[in-house]
Amino acid sequence: MVIINFAGKKKKEGQGMRLGKYELGKTLGEGNFGKVKLAKNTDSGKLYAVKILEKNKIIGPNNVDQIKREISTLKLLKHPNVVRLYEVLANKSKIYMVLEYVNGGELFDKISSKGKLKEADGRKMFQQLIDCVSYCHNKGVFHRDLKLENVLVDSRGNIKITDFNLSALPQHCREDGLLHTTCGSPNYVAPEILANRGYDGATSDIWSCGVILYVILTGYLPFDDRNLAVLYQKIFKGEVQIPKWLSPGAQNIVKRILDPNPKTRITMDMIKDDEWFKEGYTPANPEEDEEEDHVHIDDEALSIHELSPRSEQESPEPPTLINAFQLIGMSSFLDLSGFFEKEDVSERKIRFTSNYSPKDLTEKIEEIVTEMGFGVQKKNGKLKVVQENKAQKSLGSLSVAAEVFEIGPSLYVVELRKSYGDASVYRQLCKKLSNDLGVPPSPR
Repeated sequence: MVIINFAGKKKKEGQGMRLGKYELGKTLGEGNFGKVKLAKNTDSGKLYAVKILEKNKIIGPNNVDQIKREISTLKLLKHPNVVRLYEVLANKSKIYMVLEYVNGGELFDKISSKGKLKEADGRKMFQQLIDCVSYCHNKGVFHRDLKLENVLVDSRGNIKITDFNLSALPQHCREDGLLHTTCGSPNYVAPEILANRGYDGATSDIWSCGVILYVILTGYLPFDDRNLAVLYQKIFKGEVQIPKWLSPGAQNIVKRILDPNPKTRITMDMIKDDEWFKEGYTPANPEEDEEEDHVHIDDEALSIHELSPRSEQESPEPPTLINAFQLIGMSSFLDLSGFFEKEDVSERKIRFTSNYSPKDLTEKIEEIVTEMGFGVQKKNGKLKVVQENKAQKSLGSLSVAAEVFEIGPSLYVVELRKSYGDASVYRQLCKKLSNDLGVPPSPR
């Protein structure tokens, strides 16, 4: 049985709060669904990380599915380089995931503070990463959000992969045998995912592993740009600059992994057969026990319909609306299916993707904004949407520039930039354009 309902006197959240046999301590991290706290088993004294999920913040069936998927996936995976899930506790308002505590922090922080690793140390981490991801694939699990932030490091320098709430299983594939949900993190996402035509989960995970290897060995990202359209163009082309000071073996494996063509990209078996990779490689021994592989998660424990009133000790908060670049659980989520990205607090720049051609986009944008009562000015291949008509005061004054970028075959980014005007009118315009012209959400 995975879900255990418990009862106990509720204390003010913070150090000393009891959760069954666990005593909760400091907060390790926060996400949209809740917090991760350090916890100590009062019987054994062992430390754990407890992920606390607020049910009233898990909005929508997709997010419920993500939580259920993460729990069932973690119960399935028993590898020394995967963060272990030991048990799940639940009451009417919260879900508590008791996880292995990894005391070395994120690999991201390690690279950020100390820079690139020595090649031998980087190879050891990469060997563990490939060993672990290959194990997951053999179990039918595709992570789909591999990045430095989701790789933890323990006190002995060994890695632990975490955050499987965007993972996919074979049943998530369509009839063509491919996955179609666009997800991942911008700098790590494979080009075939951006193409929005279906992708192989194993092949796209390998690409992300290649990005991680590149950062480990160089200290910086292979594909990076503040402008998303430019970033995606770089990823599609796969034009990565590999430093000459890397050993020939390291240069070769990075080049073979970061191949923009998924059909010719190196496979897991080919990576494990690579001479540079094999140096000092010792495969891990996953734990196998008699527990049932496919764990059933009690739907009642994850219900978000009839929630009990929140404790008087907790301040009421409205439900959090999840957007494309906010934290989900403890990981970033990218959904190119009609997403908004906040460039700054004033929302002066917003982007969405579209499959319409630049010519059709220009015509349709002009048609839509005209119907909304705005005027359109054309200059140097750009559109400028304006509203200065005093007779249309309900719309307010507004000046917005629209530009289209090509990031791949039949895939474009529309960028809307506000020069001045009412923020609510601007959001109304952006919502209308993205809903009518954006890429429709892909079913899972």
